[in-house]
Amino acid sequence: MSRNRDNISFDQVLEKIKTYIEDEKELQVINDAYELARSKHEGQYRKTGEAYIIHPLNVALILTEIYADYETISAGLLHDVLEDCDCTHEEMEEIMGPTITRIVEGVTKLSKIHFSTENDYLIDYYKKIIVGMSEDVRVIIVKLADRLHNMRTLWALPKDRQKVKAKEALEILAPIGDHLGIHKIKSELEDLSLRYLKPDVYYDIAEHLNRTKLEREQTVGEMLNQVRDLLTEHHIPHEIKGRAKSIYSIYNKLQNGKTFSNIYDLSGLRILVNTEQECYLALGIIHSKFRPMPNRFKDYIAMPKPNMYQSLHTTVFGIDGYLFEIQIRTYEMDEVAENGIASHWSYKENNGSEQVANLTDTTEQKLQFFKSIIDLSHDHMSSEDFVNSVKNEVLNNNIYCYTPKGDIIELPIGATPIDFAYKIHTKVGETMVGAIVNDQIVPLDYELQDNDIVKINTNKSATPSREWLNIAKATTTKNKIKSYFTKNEKDIYIDKGKYLLEKSLKKRKITLSDFYKEENLKNIYKEFKDIDDLDDLYLNIGNEKITRTAVINVNFKEPEEEKKPKTTKVSKKSLDADIIVSGIDKVKVNLAHCCSPVYGDEIIGYITKGNGITVHRINCPNLDAMEERTIEVKWNSNTNKKYLSYLFVYSNNRENHLVDFLQILSAGGINVEEARILNKDESFIYEITIYVTSLDQLNKIMVSLNNNSYIDNVERAFK
Repeated sequence: MSRNRDNISFDQVLEKIKTYIEDEKELQVINDAYELARSKHEGQYRKTGEAYIIHPLNVALILTEIYADYETISAGLLHDVLEDCDCTHEEMEEIMGPTITRIVEGVTKLSKIHFSTENDYLIDYYKKIIVGMSEDVRVIIVKLADRLHNMRTLWALPKDRQKVKAKEALEILAPIGDHLGIHKIKSELEDLSLRYLKPDVYYDIAEHLNRTKLEREQTVGEMLNQVRDLLTEHHIPHEIKGRAKSIYSIYNKLQNGKTFSNIYDLSGLRILVNTEQECYLALGIIHSKFRPMPNRFKDYIAMPKPNMYQSLHTTVFGIDGYLFEIQIRTYEMDEVAENGIASHWSYKENNGSEQVANLTDTTEQKLQFFKSIIDLSHDHMSSEDFVNSVKNEVLNNNIYCYTPKGDIIELPIGATPIDFAYKIHTKVGETMVGAIVNDQIVPLDYELQDNDIVKINTNKSATPSREWLNIAKATTTKNKIKSYFTKNEKDIYIDKGKYLLEKSLKKRKITLSDFYKEENLKNIYKEFKDIDDLDDLYLNIGNEKITRTAVINVNFKEPEEEKKPKTTKVSKKSLDADIIVSGIDKVKVNLAHCCSPVYGDEIIGYITKGNGITVHRINCPNLDAMEERTIEVKWNSNTNKKYLSYLFVYSNNRENHLVDFLQILSAGGINVEEARILNKDESFIYEITIYVTSLDQLNKIMVSLNNNSYIDNVERAFK
């Protein structure tokens, strides 16, 4: 091998780039990346003796072969600059922008990992960590291209280092390339690794292929011509070529007990057509002339591999009885088969067929899957938990299940029907009510197995349950469930805030038309700087960040005599026996109506003007304006009264459960004064006024209500 074969120029790389990237701005970014890399690597040399810039140029060239986008190529040119040169993150970001800098930074982090291939656990561990550390899947693509060029120049390292690097490439990096569907890089990494790990085996296979090369080429040529004539005769536009099998794939088959004579796809053809329909037409035409070998047909178009690979595979008895494996696919399928996930960016520029659109959707899901793994690191997990989570959800630890229509769904081991439903579509997950696996009804916590056929039953009025967070396996599923409840709770607080605000307006005899005048709303938004619209206003009232009184008072000042906190007496006699006021023996005491304290609450007193002391809960929002006139108070442990309390009960459906609530309250010894239903689009909110003896009794009854599947939340209300 000539050791200068990789000594290329930027102009050669740029020429290849221009075959599929035409945007002048993108080409300029690539040029800027090269200039920065060239200046920073100036004076550096590789162990091969070449100028260092030759390495990033070859990495970029490898990336062009899989049609990587301009940002990936730019990162490929710069991938060693942060690690090996005098260049800061800030300097690179100023010149190249945040996205390319982030990719380079990701590659730099991966380069600092010292891989170990001592045992299967460590191999598995490092595959997961590579994916887990990569916020953008393009980091991995650049890393694969970097390692491929290093493998091409591995001869420059000592023999012991050659074997270490070859084992890393074969057992850690090549499987990741396979998972991403990047066949070109994966296949060459495997062949080069075998060459250094088992040179005798590698050269034996290569020699056997060379000995039979002439005979195989002649036979393949004859078969190719016959198939071409056959397809042309039936007016199917196509491209056809012979297909070489990699040395490593032959080695694997020999390892499994096969001999050269029964490796059927040593001689192979690949047929490219325009449409999916033409794939099946071509298959039928070929089978009409060449007898197919039984049990050797695979339809990866109807059921694609998880890495998006699609093709028809058949083995036929061809010229002179030779067995030929024939692959039939569209041009788009061929791009994906060769370039995998890396082809996503080049396809995204084309507004082509529905197949391309579907491919983009699938690729987006795959990208999101990789990005979701990094979210684990933001959940304040321990290092051990993070590694375990990544290990359980990435790469080889997956199962593959099917929809009733035959679509394949990739899931982590231990996944449940809930994970399956959300993987199909978030809406399917949110409305699922049950699952049928292999024609059998199963519980939602059923652990799915490889090749299960799963049907999800849905009901448009159904909603997720918080219990699903304990059942779901995939991190992406749990994030979607959490997102639903976050959004749902926000909607609930908005509805609650609107209801409470308008209730207060009615009480103060302020018309809605007066309150909602544009000028009045502008004054409110100016007063509360974090509030920009009515939904924000309702939300902040509903979650008690601001009080209704403060909002209303921006435009409608309370009369002086009404400014003191509203109070109510629970019984006709004084509460002197229930509340002990620090340092005062005889004083009139009332419980505040706004927060309705009950025995056991943390409380504080407010000294009113002429109406004694009003007792508030310590977290009452009205206390913000009363701080200077508070006094310490506490409950008398001998009290045996009942106290007024208000609950909001949030259901998750439109069925009326009021009778159920009243039965639960009655069974808990609770007296109900009033119960009302507040309308909501897809569910009900219930406002219930009750009497309880203590905070302990109140908490118990809230738990009893909350334990029902039709309840999302039970909340104690401020009035």
